[in-house]
Amino acid sequence: MSSCCGTTAQEHIDKAQRRLLWTVLVLNGVMFFVEFIAGWLAQSSGLIADSLDMLADTLVYAVSLYAVGKAIKYKANAAIFNGTLQTVLALMVLADVLQRLIFGSQPNANMMLWVAGLALVVNVLCFALLYSSRNGDINIRASWICSRNDMLMNTGVIASALLVAQLDMAWPDLLIATVIALIVLRSAIRIIRDARAVKAGDKTDISGCCG
Repeated sequence: MSSCCGTTAQEHIDKAQRRLLWTVLVLNGVMFFVEFIAGWLAQSSGLIADSLDMLADTLVYAVSLYAVGKAIKYKANAAIFNGTLQTVLALMVLADVLQRLIFGSQPNANMMLWVAGLALVVNVLCFALLYSSRNGDINIRASWICSRNDMLMNTGVIASALLVAQLDMAWPDLLIATVIALIVLRSAIRIIRDARAVKAGDKTDISGCCG
């Protein structure tokens, strides 16, 4: 492998990957806090669930970042922690939906619409940043797929906000929250299963893909 001033080509690639992953990690991490707080204030399980999806992406990016230039066993251990935390958070969202079904809620459709729109803009930006590397490293590819899937979820929250405003009922918000929580839960179970397979030597990599 060629090198320049002691730096190999692979080290240049790793550095570029780290910079890209840090960028999308920070964007998703900030949006998680924005959506979660807005969801709490707006009494919207949909926004809270979508914020969970943002956090799940942040964790996927963190695992990918941690794995750059490291042996696969380190990625497997981090992925198991990642999947376990996602499982707990998804179950918490489902419990929130159940609580709102029992006691009722009045989601603020206007806040839902604006915040979900902002989340869509962030995910479109992440999608664009990751697009050129989508066929490269498995970690970058998984991150790109996450952003692609997230745009569909954001659109779902926007649609539910429009239905809440039109029908003056909370069920569209609760429905999209349930769907997102189940998607994150499915992703978490897959991540844990793949990570355990890697540790057992049955697989060579972890997909880390959302959904």
